[in-house]
Amino acid sequence: MGWFSKDKEELNYLEMTPVRNYGHEINNSNLIDVLVPKFKSEFLRNFLVPRSRSPYIKANMDEFGSETWLLMDGENKVEFIADKLNEKFGDRIQPVLGRLTTFLTNLYKNGFISFKEIERK
Repeated sequence: MGWFSKDKEELNYLEMTPVRNYGHEINNSNLIDVLVPKFKSEFLRNFLVPRSRSPYIKANMDEFGSETWLLMDGENKVEFIADKLNEKFGDRIQPVLGRLTTFLTNLYKNGFISFKEIERK
């Protein structure tokens, strides 16, 4: 599966560098909750979110997603992340490349991550 950069040059998925677009916190189960803003506009956030409520929606990750999220530091390439997941989870995460690329594609499509090699519109 290839990705295309802004000049339509095909990129190798394994050589791409995922970058988190949102912050996160670690919940009581030691798993990641991604903090997705309820509103992109600061004005709407200040106007519509009551003071006693969080301006974020928490997207809960499972143990595989949590580990992947932490490895996406803007420096690690997909291939490195796959190797680390394989080391930690072994047979439980197989086929690691298929699962990882599907997960990253979903995160990208939903705006949770971007890739250094792709300029997002």
